[in-house]
Amino acid sequence: MKDAIQQRACDLALYIIKHRATVRAAAKQFGISKSTVHKDVKERLKHIDPDLHAHACLVLSYNKAVRHLRGGEATRRKYQMR
Repeated sequence: MKDAIQQRACDLALYIIKHRATVRAAAKQFGISKSTVHKDVKERLKHIDPDLHAHACLVLSYNKAVRHLRGGEATRRKYQMR
């Protein structure tokens, strides 16, 4: 069981890095909750593979920094279509 969780954490991090994915996109792709993705990448991966953890956290930090822009753009598109 423990090996499966560690493998999932590594797979999640690789997916996030490769696709520059958000936590929500990774959760949807793997069929798990956003909380699980966050816990795997931010907490568990730190002890499994520190280098992979650092790289994945950079992508997640970037996504967090621009989320207000994505939300604003989505709202703009929503009201332009009306």
